[in-house]
Amino acid sequence: MKLKKQVTVCGGAIFCVAVFSLYLMLDRVQHDPARRQSAGNFPRSQISVLQNRIEQLEQLLEENHQIISHIKDSVLELTDTGAISPSGHLPFRSANGSWVLPFDGRPTFLSVKPMDCQFALGRRSQTDLQMLDVYSLLNFDNVDGGVWKQGFEITYEPNEWDNEPLQVFVVPHSHNDPGWIKTFDKYYNDQTQHIFNNMVVKLAEDPRRKFIWSEISFFAKWWESADAPKQEAMRKLILSGQLEMVTGGWVMTDEANAHYFAMIDQLIEGHQWLERNLGVTPRSGWAVDPFGHSATMPYLLKRANMTSMLIQRVHYSIKKHFSATRSLEFMWRQAWDIESSTDMFCHMMPFYSYDVPHTCGPDPKICCQFDFKRLPGSRVNCPWKVPPRAITDANVAERAGVLLDQYRKKSKLFRSKVLLIPLGDDFRYDKALEWDQQYFNYQKLFDYMNSHPEMHVKAQFATLTDYFNAVYKANGVSQGTRPPDYPVLSGDFFAYADREDHYWSGYYTSRPFYKNLDRVLESHLRGAEILYSLAVAHARRAGMEGRYPISDYSLLTDARRNIGLFQHHDAITGTAKEAVVIDYGNRLLRSLVGLKRVIINAAHFLVIKNKDIYRFYQTEPFLETDDRRATQDSLPQRTLIELESSPRYLVLFNPVEQERLCVVTVLVNSARVRVLTEDGQTLPVQLSAQWMSAVEMSGEVYQASFMARLPALGLAIFHLYDSADSPMTLRSETLLRIPGRGQSIRSLDPLPVRSQTVDAQPFYIQSQSLTLGFSGTTGLLESIRRKDDPQEVRVQIQFLTYGTRPSKDKSGAYLFLPDGNAKPYSQREAPIVRVVEGPLFAEVVAHYQHFQQTVRIHNVPGVDGLSLDITTMVDIRDQNNKELAMRLVTDIQSGDTFYTDLNGFQIQPRRYFQKLPLQANFYPMPTTAYIQDSQYRLTLHTAQALGASSLASGQLEVILDRRLMQDDNRGLGQGLKDNKRTANRFRLLLERRSSSGD
Repeated sequence: MKLKKQVTVCGGAIFCVAVFSLYLMLDRVQHDPARRQSAGNFPRSQISVLQNRIEQLEQLLEENHQIISHIKDSVLELTDTGAISPSGHLPFRSANGSWVLPFDGRPTFLSVKPMDCQFALGRRSQTDLQMLDVYSLLNFDNVDGGVWKQGFEITYEPNEWDNEPLQVFVVPHSHNDPGWIKTFDKYYNDQTQHIFNNMVVKLAEDPRRKFIWSEISFFAKWWESADAPKQEAMRKLILSGQLEMVTGGWVMTDEANAHYFAMIDQLIEGHQWLERNLGVTPRSGWAVDPFGHSATMPYLLKRANMTSMLIQRVHYSIKKHFSATRSLEFMWRQAWDIESSTDMFCHMMPFYSYDVPHTCGPDPKICCQFDFKRLPGSRVNCPWKVPPRAITDANVAERAGVLLDQYRKKSKLFRSKVLLIPLGDDFRYDKALEWDQQYFNYQKLFDYMNSHPEMHVKAQFATLTDYFNAVYKANGVSQGTRPPDYPVLSGDFFAYADREDHYWSGYYTSRPFYKNLDRVLESHLRGAEILYSLAVAHARRAGMEGRYPISDYSLLTDARRNIGLFQHHDAITGTAKEAVVIDYGNRLLRSLVGLKRVIINAAHFLVIKNKDIYRFYQTEPFLETDDRRATQDSLPQRTLIELESSPRYLVLFNPVEQERLCVVTVLVNSARVRVLTEDGQTLPVQLSAQWMSAVEMSGEVYQASFMARLPALGLAIFHLYDSADSPMTLRSETLLRIPGRGQSIRSLDPLPVRSQTVDAQPFYIQSQSLTLGFSGTTGLLESIRRKDDPQEVRVQIQFLTYGTRPSKDKSGAYLFLPDGNAKPYSQREAPIVRVVEGPLFAEVVAHYQHFQQTVRIHNVPGVDGLSLDITTMVDIRDQNNKELAMRLVTDIQSGDTFYTDLNGFQIQPRRYFQKLPLQANFYPMPTTAYIQDSQYRLTLHTAQALGASSLASGQLEVILDRRLMQDDNRGLGQGLKDNKRTANRFRLLLERRSSSGD
């Protein structure tokens, strides 16, 4: 109505001006004395000319009246059909050339109030050990420690245990990777099922025998195939305490790349299975193989009602330092916790590995002699050339003394006289013979030790919780309570190094295609669970449970389990063999297809107002999804919407808890696209070309972008037409900046393209909130200026490459061992750069040989309008031993400090240490990294996990992809050669900080 009144008033004013002008002209003729005096002498010809002019003026006035009437009718038509923007105004260009999109004034995101920041600004936790301080303190000098190469010589006095005997808890275990060298199913068939089958028999032979198990994915698979007597025997072992389920997750999750949503999901899936089938809840956490440990994990375990946890893969220098200060057991506290509500008791294993040679004590040569699977004649032997000896009456005294010496030395590293001795390795106890070898020989040693009081030791088989309970009892505290004088620690344990300068920071980026697929699947699972729950609730309320496909729940379970499986520390990390990766990929794709089906079925039911007409047809889905993947290793292909004069319906789902205003882009087959909301309001559409290559656009496919307001946790329906009358469809303006090499540019109606030869002058794109500057030479981002800030900030994107060492030790799936500092990426020819501008978004696309980068800004309010969306398509399949990195170079005075997130759950401060090699200064970046000074904060968000660092003040760097031809000698037996064309998606946000530093 407001627009109609404005146009009507404007038209009326034009009419009045025209009539008034005619009146003045006629009045002047009538009142001019000279003309009046000579009027009688006017030639008839002049009077005729005057009459003709008056008639022409009357005709013009009539045409003007018709124009005004047409405008009025058009306004009425636009008002009736809703063909106006949500605010009642059309997009228009401002004086500086940027598009302005008026909005209706409703909030587009939750407002931030000062009180919301008080939690973040509060005092941080006070702890005895802060890991950043520990890193600053250590020299990382790797001095040879003797038999304990990475440690030091341990001595003790023989009478130290006279008053309080040493309690030794030997915990048999078998670490089973749900995929690594073999696939999950192959491992199960070849080895894991035999471990369970033997377990049922061998543990029952002697109630003193104990065992722990971690990976519920394997256990559930065995349980489903076991007969009732085996199930009952296994249940009896668990309920009696001989077998303990530790952690109880679907897998032993990676802690660097995994998002906390998926970490929680796999933990719930395992715990629910245990509760449903066995009625047990895990009490202790066990993580011996993840490649570094996140502070998120103790928080999650604490919230899952666990009281204690164990970790193993920690930098050898940190282990040495903690051993020297007897800090291997500590309360792990979250950095934000100013009290102790998040404290989790944690045990850090002190030596190199979790295998038998590195768990009984500091000397692996001696400990290996007590791994009785390696008895002469076995396929496994001791690298130190001294094999184990079976325990007999003749040698038990000598053997017990040697073993007790190792136990005592190891106990000197801890604050109590309670000692944990893990007894196991990868896929151990798969043969009945090993069960007999380990349990019979150790029981003889225990019996001898326990029957000789002068040895002052009590040794036994135990579970992990048996050990922790003994520690609490020895210190006189309840389970999960801090023992007196035990330290409190905050921080995490990245990056991990197992020896020398071999930092396991390569796997943060290895196989980025599958890291991205993981996040896609997680988001689909979240959306499917919400929609399924809403649909089932509506169906029950309407009494239609029998007509709705409740069976879709099995697809949700399958997806949860496959996503859970992929959180395994050799899956999402990218450190499995190629055949195993393909198996993971097929599982993920199968679940993605299933989740899309759940979403389609739920959305179908929810959007139908009259539920009585609802019919479910499994073979003929009501809706299509917006993209498809042909194979597990292919990028998604967008669905083309074929427009007609009758409406095509587009259903959008918002899975977050706030209303959103966002730009939606779909592919259509007509340039005459018209988009209406469900209530008939026509929306502005930005029509853009779909490009087949850097210089060739499609003549049959177009991109249609429009602004959509989506309800919280809700669905919105839009109508798309092929309409000859599309007044709100506005065309993008495209400029191709091409090198002077005779590229042929062919534009197609209705989307003209201009071209110009590349020059060195910077160029700009802008929105209502941002102005971005780009290099005229490279086509890459150079600067950002916010509308509310007069200062242009340097934010320069550079691409670089790392090689790998020429020596024996090379980069691989696990390790990042570069051959020096990164070198600038270069190619012979200058890139082709495409600049697209329109009312809803503007973007710059730079085409290089091995990557294509798109930087886009949107004309929307809120954070979306202040952020840059960056998509980098990477393809380095023709490269050997190269890693491609993207670096942001700014003037922000960040010093040696930067920040990355842990699992998308919390932010961890980092520091660049000159004393450490380059690869040691890379950290996991599951979602976020940023740098800041007193004026600005620059935040980079990623849609997938990558490795990130800040190697100089004002810089952020991420590794985008790695193609490596050799192995890093960590057991994989291959390099990283199966690269895929990968889409790396980022969001970049430059914020001006307040005077308080918020």
